[in-house]
Amino acid sequence: MENMYEFFIAGRARNKENILKICDLFDKYNISYYCFLKNEKDWGYGNSNQTPEERQKEFESLNLKSDVVVKLFENDMNGEKNSKNLLLVLPAGKAAHMEAGIAYGLGKKCYAIGEYESTDTLYNIFEEIFANENELEEFLIKYSK
Repeated sequence: MENMYEFFIAGRARNKENILKICDLFDKYNISYYCFLKNEKDWGYGNSNQTPEERQKEFESLNLKSDVVVKLFENDMNGEKNSKNLLLVLPAGKAAHMEAGIAYGLGKKCYAIGEYESTDTLYNIFEEIFANENELEEFLIKYSK
């Protein structure tokens, strides 16, 4: 199977501003990626006037097996399966950490950006943890060549 994306960008919806800044870096270097925030208009709930916190609370109130939740799950899993690498934007929640574990289990290279709360042995799944956007940008410059 050929990968459609170079990277799957994982993170928490409450960290929307930071994740979108990271997406801008990928756009700058014309590196393809899947990011769950890029299909926000198609989520099937909420509206553009809500804050990320309000939208996330609405999502968390949905039934786990609702059409909206199942559709988003399938979209994200397809995006992840069709990506060569994963970038976890910290701080991230349980779901994003699960996505990192899935990517690692699928044999994908995993990276992270941001500060992690404390040392954890499982953070060794990451090839590299970039401290900030500048470090990530240096990596992307080399990656794009």
